[in-house]
Amino acid sequence: QVKLMESGGDAVQSGGSLRLTCAVSPHRYMRYCWGWYRQVAGKEREGVALISVGGTTRYGDAVQGRFTISQEPDKNAIYLQMNNLKPEDTGVYYCSTAGPGICDLRETEWLDWGQGTQVTVSA
Repeated sequence: QVKLMESGGDAVQSGGSLRLTCAVSPHRYMRYCWGWYRQVAGKEREGVALISVGGTTRYGDAVQGRFTISQEPDKNAIYLQMNNLKPEDTGVYYCSTAGPGICDLRETEWLDWGQGTQVTVSA
């Protein structure tokens, strides 16, 4: 079983930056797609970014050009660099993993989820 632990969430002002980390344990074996999602209470979960084991990335329209997803396999970690943050980026951010198959923000069948980390952006 794969466990995911997010960290790096914080309260920042509009225009600020944060880097979120998703720590994977005990290993990445049989996981081929890695994603970041966010959710605000009362709203549907929104796909933010994903990266495949081969390095292909995809981003949600709302974060394109501002967020960057990356991976560091040797450290069993996935990162989300968030720049030029806006109040609408506020939410709980979750990382997720999937096995072989479609690696897509809308269609992937995610196998594992972390507990989430809170990001709050004030105007």
